[in-house]
Amino acid sequence: MRDEDRLHRLLRQVAPGTPLREGVENVLHAGTGGLIVLGDTPEVLSLAAGGFDMDVPCTPAVLYELSKMDGALILTADAKRIVRANVQLVPDPNVPSVETGIRHRSAERVSRQTGVVVIAISQRRHQVTLYQGILRHVLRDTAQVLGRANQALQALERQRIALVGEIGELDALEFAGEATLGDVSSAVQRFALLDRIAREVLGYIEELGTEGRMVAMQLHELTRSLAEEILHVLRDYAADSSIEHARDLREQLAAWSAEALLDRSAIARSLGHPGELEQVVQPRGLRMLRRVPRLPPPVSEKLAQRFGTLGRLMAASLEELDEVEGIGTARARAIQRHLARLRDVVR
Repeated sequence: MRDEDRLHRLLRQVAPGTPLREGVENVLHAGTGGLIVLGDTPEVLSLAAGGFDMDVPCTPAVLYELSKMDGALILTADAKRIVRANVQLVPDPNVPSVETGIRHRSAERVSRQTGVVVIAISQRRHQVTLYQGILRHVLRDTAQVLGRANQALQALERQRIALVGEIGELDALEFAGEATLGDVSSAVQRFALLDRIAREVLGYIEELGTEGRMVAMQLHELTRSLAEEILHVLRDYAADSSIEHARDLREQLAAWSAEALLDRSAIARSLGHPGELEQVVQPRGLRMLRRVPRLPPPVSEKLAQRFGTLGRLMAASLEELDEVEGIGTARARAIQRHLARLRDVVR
């Protein structure tokens, strides 16, 4: 699992609206500090000394009262029950730690040693730090996260407007048979940058929990249909046109740094084209076919396989279209009519 995915899952556990987060907030506001381990595995229990066993539901009130004691709390991994309280944690001192305080150093070492989630609530710094393995994340104030989410949404909206313009230009170039590798790489670059911002917003939504509903609605509005669009751009131009390869390629681009995404030549090479950016390339036509109403994806696949490029598809006669399995005379006419209409619109 990627660190990004692990962090999202971790944030969901302590998001606003969850009993665990409410309990943590109570401890934080009381200024008592605390240490909470999410996982009663044998490895964790072997590091626990003293304290007392219990098996009670984890409610905000119980979590707050038990945290008044100096020791750590050990919860089940799903944070639904408290199994031990007032425990002294004795991790291996040779496990590396970047922390200086005793509580946070213990939390980091226990998490690195066992792989479980450990929450350290600082009495002096008035902050909550999450640990899981080598992952470390400081919980931010909800208002601060919301502000960053709104800033990211504004950047996302600007990227989307620019992307719509680039896609319109790519449409016209495709129908004219003049799309270059540079044009395609530029569109893919814009998609990847937008995807990058969208994933950042998703992280904020996870962190906001119940407070992030409006942000989630705005994200959906800004990105709907774009996920399918990028996959069809990749399938139209990548050397491997399979949907599996397109999905893998999208994930690879998402892992690139912002600096790497600025290199359009590198993007062209990721598509399997070592040529110059000025090289004219022909789309397979899958992206345009998905815009034809009531055309099933399997039929689009067969059309793309049969004709190979959008240019050949546009030039196909009714009889040639009708020869493709799943295409009757009526559907052939509809395909010709809608593709011609799309071409006229973008001219």
